Amino acid sequence: MFWDCHMHCNFSGDSETPAIDMINAAKAKGLRGITFTDHLDIDYPPQFGFFDLDLENYYPKQHALALQESTDDFTILTGLEMGIQSHVADKCYEAAKQYDYDFIIGSTHVVDHLDPYYDVFWETDDVSKLLTRYYQVILENITAYTDFDALGHLDYIFRYKDEIKNTDTYLPYRDIVDAILEKIIKMDKALEINTGGYRKGIDNPNPSASIIKRYHELGGKLITLGADAHNTADIASDFEKLPSLLKECGFTEYAVYKNRKPTLYPLG
Repeated sequence: MFWDCHMHCNFSGDSETPAIDMINAAKAKGLRGITFTDHLDIDYPPQFGFFDLDLENYYPKQHALALQESTDDFTILTGLEMGIQSHVADKCYEAAKQYDYDFIIGSTHVVDHLDPYYDVFWETDDVSKLLTRYYQVILENITAYTDFDALGHLDYIFRYKDEIKNTDTYLPYRDIVDAILEKIIKMDKALEINTGGYRKGIDNPNPSASIIKRYHELGGKLITLGADAHNTADIASDFEKLPSLLKECGFTEYAVYKNRKPTLYPLG
């Protein structure tokens, strides 16, 4: 049985789903456990929305609900998806230490004050240069801020422009992607396998199989699984595709972080 270790409820600025609905849906789908990882993006560009998380309400309420709704057969954990920007790394460190999170995903959602989700980001004549810059920013971010457990949805930027959705996310950017992978391996961080890519019409999770395989070749050992669900329908979506793909990339186990420490489970 799988754990889904990346999901959002109505504490996140882009979800309206109550946490209890996510819990009940996950139980109905036969999962072994879930981890809530609601968004905290400090200094997120205000023209694109609101991703500042009410930490003083989020952790106490989610943690209490987790204790109330967990059973012998189903565990609920409380985590955080930290949107990293290097210029607010000090504030990210402060936020991470404010509560006893089980799991922190380190993600890059903003590149030079723009969010790739929006068309304005793509107003360029050189998309390749823009994609290279995205990877460069990730490396800058995880150099400035290191208090995370898994690197979130590497290469997810390819979800947001039709012309590049199923192009190679690794070889054209090999040097910088290798530098990112080598850095998280040296820091003993996990690589998140995020199935949200499938829902966006990509033939791979994020990151793609080529990057997952390269991570393993370089010595990477830890992966986590998450569907990036913002509603009940997307919990554990496309997880059935992962065992064969991940085994082809060299992995037989995935990690679930509890109290910021990984426990390994078989892929099945």
